[in-house]
Amino acid sequence: MKEKIKEMLKNVIYPGFKKSVVDFGFLKDVEVSEDGKQAIITYQIPSTDDEVAQKLNDTTIDTLKAEGIEASVNIIRPKKPRETSSRGVNKMPGVKSFVMVSSGKGGVGKTTTAVNLALALAKEGKKVGILDGDIYGPNVARMLGMQDRKPEVVGNKVKPFENYGVKFISMANLLPEGKALMWRGAMLVKALQQFMEDVEWGELDILVIDMPPGTGDAQMTMAQQVPVTAGVAVTTPQTVAVDDAKRSFDMFKQLHIPIAGVIENMSGFICPNCGVEYDIFGKGAAATLAKEYDTKVLAQIPIEPEIREGGDAGRPILVNRPDSESAKRFAKAAKEVIEFIDYVLAEDLSGNEMIQPVYGVNGTPSACSMQ
Repeated sequence: MKEKIKEMLKNVIYPGFKKSVVDFGFLKDVEVSEDGKQAIITYQIPSTDDEVAQKLNDTTIDTLKAEGIEASVNIIRPKKPRETSSRGVNKMPGVKSFVMVSSGKGGVGKTTTAVNLALALAKEGKKVGILDGDIYGPNVARMLGMQDRKPEVVGNKVKPFENYGVKFISMANLLPEGKALMWRGAMLVKALQQFMEDVEWGELDILVIDMPPGTGDAQMTMAQQVPVTAGVAVTTPQTVAVDDAKRSFDMFKQLHIPIAGVIENMSGFICPNCGVEYDIFGKGAAATLAKEYDTKVLAQIPIEPEIREGGDAGRPILVNRPDSESAKRFAKAAKEVIEFIDYVLAEDLSGNEMIQPVYGVNGTPSACSMQ
C-alpha cells in the first residue's frame, strides 16, 4: 500500500513549480494503517514559507481523500532566518544568477563544458555571460573565436566581448599570446575583482563562471564577492578524476553553494563513421558521485571529434553541430540548470553571508573565517 500511496503523491505538485514533491525528493516517509484507510505523510522541504507548507498540506490531504484515504501531514522545514540577517555581498547586482563551473583537476574539459553550457543557456532565451576565471590558463576567448580581439574601454568600464549571443571577458584578450602570468594569489584575486566590477556587463540572467582547476583563492574570492546560485562539477569517468570532483563538491558545501549537479565529460566515444558509442574510459562514475552528494547527473557528454575541432576553431559544437548528440546533451543540461536556478531563487537558497572573511588585527583574512 505504501508504494501505491507514493504513486498517488506524484500528483502533488510542489507549490510554485511543475514537478511533484516525489520528483523533488521531498517525500521522506509514508506510514499506513493496517486497513489502508489512514496514512501519515512526512515531507522535508527547503522553504520556510508558511503558505507553501499550507498548500502542500491541503493538496496532499485532498489527493489522498479522493482515493478514500484519510491523511495527516508532517512537514519538516528549516528554521526561519532572523529578520536582520543579510544575504551577504553582491558585486554584480545587474546579474540575476551565477553558475560556477568547477573541477578538482585540470584536463577534464571544464572550459569546453562551461562554454557549451553557456551557449545552450543562451539558446533557451537567457541573457548569458561567461567570466573566464582561469586567470593562469584562459581558453574561453579561443573557444569563442575571439582570441585576437583587444578590449574596448567605454567611460571607466571595459566593454565585454560578445559572440554567438554570449558576452565574455578573458585574460587571454589582455595579454600577448603565450605570455605566462607569474602572479601570487593577491594579484589573481585583484584580477577577478576587476572582471566583476570594471566590466560593463549590463543586465544578465546568468553569468557562467569558468573556474580554474582546484579549490583555492579564485573559488573563495568568487564565492565571497557574488552569491553563487548553482555549482556544477565536471569530471571524467576515471577514478582519479572522480576523486578530485569530490573535492569540488566538498568545496561547494563549505562555501554554501547550492549544487546543481555533475557533468561527466568524455563519457564514451561516438564513432563518426557508424555512430556506435564505446565506453573507452568507462562510464557511470558520475552517477555514483551524484548519489553520494544527493544531486543529479546533468549530462554525460561523449567524445566526438567535432567538440575538439570546434573548440580549436572557435566554433563550439552548440554552434557548429547543434544536431549532434553532444549538443543535445548540453541542451538538456541547460534546461536542468535553469530549472535548478528557478528553484534556488524562488526559495532564496543562495547567499554568501556565511563565508565572508573575518579580518584579523593586521587587516588580513583569518583562515578561521572559512571554517
